[in-house]
Amino acid sequence: MYTNKAKQKMLMGEPAVGAEVGLGSILSVERISPLGFDFVLVDNQHGYWSAETSMAAFRMIHAGGTVPMARVGKNEFAAIGRLLDMGCMGIVIPMVNTVEEAQQAVFAARYPPMGGRSIGPFGTEFLGENYDDWADKEIFLAVQIETGQGAENAKEIMEVDGIDGCWIGPGDLSRYMRLDLNTDNGREIHQQTIRKVISDSKEAGKIPGISTPSAGQAKHWMDQGCLFVTAGSDSEWVVEKSIEVLGDLRQA
Repeated sequence: MYTNKAKQKMLMGEPAVGAEVGLGSILSVERISPLGFDFVLVDNQHGYWSAETSMAAFRMIHAGGTVPMARVGKNEFAAIGRLLDMGCMGIVIPMVNTVEEAQQAVFAARYPPMGGRSIGPFGTEFLGENYDDWADKEIFLAVQIETGQGAENAKEIMEVDGIDGCWIGPGDLSRYMRLDLNTDNGREIHQQTIRKVISDSKEAGKIPGISTPSAGQAKHWMDQGCLFVTAGSDSEWVVEKSIEVLGDLRQA
């Protein structure tokens, strides 16, 4: 039986910190997976991944000793089931704004009787035997709260059976709420909204999470109670390190 160590860690009240990968590079995944992150998230919404490379990435993440997760492109039955059938052990559903959309995600990600996921996991053998018996318990299902509507409905969304947690999207949240983060008022409303979603998640007995671009932001929101946290992506790190090196050379 497979044990999702990241999920178990969060259920014990400890934060799980992950890395996003969006470049579509198996070599990038190979370098990041053994570093010690609790999970690696393959971004199928905004990243450059195909079905074949996603499947290979999940195996590479597992071989690196961590938990393979993915963000699906949209809240759609076949797309969610396909990524799970390939072997990801956590899945993030974008743009969930209502209870009905959360229920739709559960239906796609969970086997009967809780959901309606079709049985036929063709790419899960590397995780261990008897997948159908333990998959629902070990798969981590998170919904993205990233609009004003989603934030307003957060408590009801998180109370849906089968949802394990959320992954707040601060960037889209500010845009959908039309907040100017260059102003004190805009930043304050933004922070208050994120804190509300965290609080609503906890009240519902679920795991609050957030997408962040850096270790500093990740630490900030972990201090605020987030347990499912990403601290940047391979594409961001390539650019950041390149800028750092160029800056050092120019100073020299």
